[in-house]
Amino acid sequence: MSEVSKVRTFPPSKESWGGDAAFDGTHRKGELRGIIKINQDNCVGCDTCTAFCPTEAIKGTLGVAHAISTNQCVACGQCLVNCPFGAIEQMSFVDIVMEKLADPKAFVVAHPSPAVRVSIAEEFGGKPGDLTVNRLYNAFEKAGFHNYDVNFAADQTILEEGTEFIKKVRYWVLGERGEDLEHVAHHPLPHFTSCCPAWVKNAETFHPELIPHISGAKSPIQMGGPLAKTWAAEFVWKKDPRDIYMVSVTPCTAKIFEASRPEFNSAYEYLKENNKIPQDTPSFQDIDAVLTARDAAEIFRRKGINPLTLPDEREMETMNVYTGAATIFGASGGVMEAALRTAYFILSGTELSNPDITLVRGYEQDIVEATIPVPLKALNGKVINVKVAVVNGASRNIKEIVKRLTDDKNQYHFVEVMNCPGGCVNGGGQPVRTMGTSWLHPLLPLPLRA
Repeated sequence: MSEVSKVRTFPPSKESWGGDAAFDGTHRKGELRGIIKINQDNCVGCDTCTAFCPTEAIKGTLGVAHAISTNQCVACGQCLVNCPFGAIEQMSFVDIVMEKLADPKAFVVAHPSPAVRVSIAEEFGGKPGDLTVNRLYNAFEKAGFHNYDVNFAADQTILEEGTEFIKKVRYWVLGERGEDLEHVAHHPLPHFTSCCPAWVKNAETFHPELIPHISGAKSPIQMGGPLAKTWAAEFVWKKDPRDIYMVSVTPCTAKIFEASRPEFNSAYEYLKENNKIPQDTPSFQDIDAVLTARDAAEIFRRKGINPLTLPDEREMETMNVYTGAATIFGASGGVMEAALRTAYFILSGTELSNPDITLVRGYEQDIVEATIPVPLKALNGKVINVKVAVVNGASRNIKEIVKRLTDDKNQYHFVEVMNCPGGCVNGGGQPVRTMGTSWLHPLLPLPLRA
């Protein structure tokens, strides 16, 4: 197994946040831009990166140093993990988070995604999956963080997205009407997942006709941020929400962009509206900083922590309880499978006889299709065939799925899109191989937990 490479990073600058204009190209006021950039001194113009860009954002001819169009880039980082010369760099919040960890007033929370635990061991000479969940929790705690597993919030996402899909089935397939279904009247099938920020940005910029079809559910990380600063702040940690500093730890560079989106300040709006913070409190985001798996490893190294050497024992904590359905979010088809389990149970009244709908999971095919027969308890067992598709890697397949839907808008009921091949396990924030090519990590799902 080859060693991982060091990825060059740079801190966010004043320019990274843009100016005072409401819109600047494809970015709104306050949204981070330039998260991925090509170092002109190191780029040899080999053109490898262009093959992995889902939006044709990379400009330059063969043999000439390339550059990234800020307006077209969705910050997925696939160019970075596939560059053979290490010429592509990533915006990093490591220094900012280190300062917060040194601040005695700050209650710094690590919010790690499931795919991070699969990969981060490689940064310390281990194999994918070597690092157990408890060792990772212990490492974050030793570094000064408090733990809140993203899987806790992913279970919420399953309920939100699964319930939303069920309402669309009731309205658009079964013809039901009612006050609780008025919202979905404006959001037709097929239902698209919304967990991947690179895919959502891609759709907003290049396929706006799909926006009404995309789930209104936030990603697990963005569900976790408000929960941490409202419910957990009051009832679990008993902390002033203004002192809580949420740090997402993710396999994804596009999450850096997602965290900056102005609408993701739900906790602030709720706390202010309910007089739980002073009215003159400056606005704050639900997620304060994002670290990639590589960034988290860098913080551990700076603090002299090797997670692989830490104890594997730990008491269960409220914010780290989750199910196996949440864990598989990190693999292509995992979100689809988890949501289908919920939808099947609510629509049929029974559990799936085989809860692992593995036919929608995996990375061997560009687009995976499946038909799931669902007996409807409300219609005395009448069966509807739910047609689903999983788009594995947006770089090659977004245009194909759009073409299919243009030809037949009723071809699918439910579509999952993940920008990165194999899903989050192969995200732009994962460890990079020395030869510059990304590697598909096998997701190691844990058993179902109560």
